[in-house]
Amino acid sequence: MTRINYYIFVCFLLFSFTQTDKKDYPKDDFRSPVDYQILLSGTFGELRPNHFHAGIDIKGAVGKKLYSIADGYVSRIKVSEGGYGNVLYIDHPNGYTSVYAHLQRFDKAIEEYILTAQKNAQTFEIELFPARDQFLLKKGQVIGTMGVSGRSFGPHLHFEIRDTKTEQPINPLFFGFDVKDTRPPKMHEIRVYHLSPEVETLDAKSHFLIRKGSKYGVKGDTLMINAWRVGFGLKAYDHMNGASNWNGIYEVKMFVDEELAFQFDMETFAFSETRYLNAHLDYEEQVSKKSYFNRCFRLPGNQLSIYEYPEAQGIVRLNSKKAKKIRMVARDVVGNEKELVFWAKRKTNMTDPPGRVYNYLLPYNEKNIIETASAKIFFPEGTFYENMYLQYTASFEDSYNVYSAVHQIHDHKTPVHKFYDLAIRPTFIPENLKSKAFIAYCDQKNRIYNCGGTWENDMLKTKVRDLGAFYVMTDTKPPSIKPSSFRKNLRGRKTMSFKIRDNYRSARNVDGLSYYATVDGQWILMRFDAKNDLLFHRFEADFPKGEHQLRLVVKDAVGNESVFESKFLR
Repeated sequence: MTRINYYIFVCFLLFSFTQTDKKDYPKDDFRSPVDYQILLSGTFGELRPNHFHAGIDIKGAVGKKLYSIADGYVSRIKVSEGGYGNVLYIDHPNGYTSVYAHLQRFDKAIEEYILTAQKNAQTFEIELFPARDQFLLKKGQVIGTMGVSGRSFGPHLHFEIRDTKTEQPINPLFFGFDVKDTRPPKMHEIRVYHLSPEVETLDAKSHFLIRKGSKYGVKGDTLMINAWRVGFGLKAYDHMNGASNWNGIYEVKMFVDEELAFQFDMETFAFSETRYLNAHLDYEEQVSKKSYFNRCFRLPGNQLSIYEYPEAQGIVRLNSKKAKKIRMVARDVVGNEKELVFWAKRKTNMTDPPGRVYNYLLPYNEKNIIETASAKIFFPEGTFYENMYLQYTASFEDSYNVYSAVHQIHDHKTPVHKFYDLAIRPTFIPENLKSKAFIAYCDQKNRIYNCGGTWENDMLKTKVRDLGAFYVMTDTKPPSIKPSSFRKNLRGRKTMSFKIRDNYRSARNVDGLSYYATVDGQWILMRFDAKNDLLFHRFEADFPKGEHQLRLVVKDAVGNESVFESKFLR
């Protein structure tokens, strides 16, 4: 084979692979989960705080009917205070599972099944796995209604399709759903990262993009950069017909002098890897400015599988004599695309990047321990995505209810992948308050979070997943209970409700408020909408008439308890 023919053959293989490497997903097996034209307020793989969006968000209204997309059976049901709220999982014969989240109500038979299980377990939050033949469904059968349950701030259906065997989510738009989209993505900013030989970020700067005909560019065409090697980040969003939302893009490719240097797409990912999103985006920009940049280079500790060509790391080595052409292509899932073209050149008169201030150098791929007289910190291997130049200080604090030094572990602008161990020795704490003690985290808005803690000898120990200020506090104040929709005469009322709040927030790995209610000594189901602090009870049709005695008990994470008691009429 001649050199020319070999080159043509290789190019053909590369072109074929990039065009057909996606699995041949069925396009005609599924109908829409709604009975109107699909409009999206969220796309698959969209960048969210600490996770990729695992489905699509379909716009709608509370109470809109939702339908099974194909024949199948209900394999799982979950009811949660937060997260997905009311969520239903349906397994289909073709090897896929459809997921419907944030429901207002389930179908009547399913609702009764859940209610029975909640009563038997005396709990609102519950996860159920019905028998395979318990809830058999036909394509187009109503399975519930759209709502805002869980961590939903507007009526929509969060809809997923997963591989049944692996439970890995797949972009639902590969399955033939009719979503009108003729609009290409829009590009907004490019961010330049000055990188060390170890791919450590030394400095970063953003540049606004401008329209140049049908493409995007930068002012002056060429970026003069004060670095030997760089990586780039792109802020871009997808837009669809009939909707004003700025949604996540499906794919970005970056070419350097027309050679592929980096590529990612949002076909699928594993839930076990979703937190690596914090290595894919610019975490500091996200937490500081709510600005979402897709990194177009890989940090050393980034183990995401969304990169089509792992060998294309996206690191660009600059030359001071010849500019390199950078071309980025942002594409949506149906093929609409936009290009950014600019040139990058190294400055001839280089200046050193800002120096680092740190007292611990922690390799990202090693275990690391920091131990002082008043604290012990253990970072497991893989806690960080790149070598960590960590600043740590301990300072005494005279504030009320603080029983230790304030341990400032770097700052909140650096992502943490794994939970790490933190133990703090109090300066002094009365014996009678030890059961009420917890390790507190103070965030950038001065909100205090209870991170839990157990005593090991004279140190309070817990696991945390943030960087910032930590110290020992106590909590002796019980939670508050305030009637929201409750009065002595509840005749004709469908619900009674209460606002319940605690004086401190709970970290994600720490239990928050718990509650228990009885009427005339018998347990009743209280439902909790965590985002609104709303605890409510729905009266059933056969609830006895007459006078009744309500007792509601609410406890916080350290056991402080409040009780609300009252008589009412039905």
